[in-house]
Amino acid sequence: MLLLLSHFFRGFGPRCVLQAALGGTAAVLAAQALAAPSGDAGGNPADGDPPPWALHAQTTYVWQHKPSFDAPYTGPNSLVPTAERSYSFTATADLGLRPWSGAQIHFNPEAGQGVPLSHLSGAGGLSNGELARTSGAQIKAYRARMFLLQRWDAGGDTERIEPDFNELGGSASARRWTLVAGNISLLDYFDNNPYAKDPREQFFNWSFLTPGAWDYAADARGYTWAGILEYRTPQWAVRGGRALQPRESNGQPLDRSWTKHYGDQIEAESDLPVALPAGPLRGRVLLFRNRAVMGAFADALAASRAVGGTPDVGAVRRLQTKTGWALTLEAPLAEDAGVFVRASRSSGRQETYAFAEIDRQLSFGGQIGGAAWGRAADRVGAALAVNGLSADHRNYLAAGGLGAFLGDGALRYGNERVWEAYYRFTFAPVPMPGGPLQSAVSLGVQHIVHPGYNRDRGPVDVVSVRVHAEF
Repeated sequence: MLLLLSHFFRGFGPRCVLQAALGGTAAVLAAQALAAPSGDAGGNPADGDPPPWALHAQTTYVWQHKPSFDAPYTGPNSLVPTAERSYSFTATADLGLRPWSGAQIHFNPEAGQGVPLSHLSGAGGLSNGELARTSGAQIKAYRARMFLLQRWDAGGDTERIEPDFNELGGSASARRWTLVAGNISLLDYFDNNPYAKDPREQFFNWSFLTPGAWDYAADARGYTWAGILEYRTPQWAVRGGRALQPRESNGQPLDRSWTKHYGDQIEAESDLPVALPAGPLRGRVLLFRNRAVMGAFADALAASRAVGGTPDVGAVRRLQTKTGWALTLEAPLAEDAGVFVRASRSSGRQETYAFAEIDRQLSFGGQIGGAAWGRAADRVGAALAVNGLSADHRNYLAAGGLGAFLGDGALRYGNERVWEAYYRFTFAPVPMPGGPLQSAVSLGVQHIVHPGYNRDRGPVDVVSVRVHAEF
């Protein structure tokens, strides 16, 4: 099956990238087959005791095409109006160990490469969530995660936690404390939306990875060092954490001065008294506060009026605080089906520091499994995001200023609308000595109206093909 996929994708992008992805997965699987003891995947003994260790891996290849579109002018950070093709490739492993009761240590080596559309600029909702600012045509290996997870039981019935990537599984009380500390992604622990979160299996666009206005602390690849503490019960949970910010907007090096420059977030979630076919309605509220040396749009505009020239937010940076909130509702309709609504807003006065150039957002959508047409493991998803900018942000761009991802040289403002739909075709699991290999091919389409919040440009269409495999 993997050889067939490799042959199919020869015409879509660099063949060596896909072959490396598939070949790397095969090599890891072979190593796992030799090393894994008898019993369940990841070293779980046959008697069902919690596994002392586990090995997981994934590989994802995304190919995208954007046809030409109408644009009377193009700036340094615009989506270019000519036709483009793009690709990304990531491969990630997870080695998990259980050093003592309730504890887990995980290490994630990762490799990635890619060529983005228009140098990864020109939209609030960028088209491929697998592409980071450090992507390039040469593959790069790095540490993605390395962290300690510790759980403490706090009473209640015992429940089973299923093993997964960065989770050894086992059992814990329904009421429990959980501490996570180390090198992580905040998206793994906050706004854990089951219908719109993972660009490796769900929606491609950045607008649906998390609340768009949450400028979450991370380096240019999306990772940070953080400490998170959570208390969970069967009906509700609350969690909070502090994370390191990058030294400069969308930079790779992190600022270690965690008492001066940081990203704080606190989130509460609860079941709501609305009965649905697959469980209660779920609500979630997230508050965040970022403290860093940032530039304010109003300061940049004032400086340009005083001395002339184009406003530059990078020239007026000073220690500032950026705040915001996000609200999510999730409605489970079946085991693999449900809908969501997200709303988020930031203060919008300061430059984007780590995520997307979105100051306010409303998004909704959902997914449905393929049981109705005889393919229960398949999935269809559709969603719409309406992204917006603050008045200061739009005035800055209209005056010719450049942001982290935006800058057409001028702006006739309009809310950016991102429509997306995908179909995920899942193959039958391939039995392996260490556990089944899961694989899927997804086809996706995006329609972006007013890209970069500019009524003078677009609309833009993006077609996507994704190959994903994991064990």
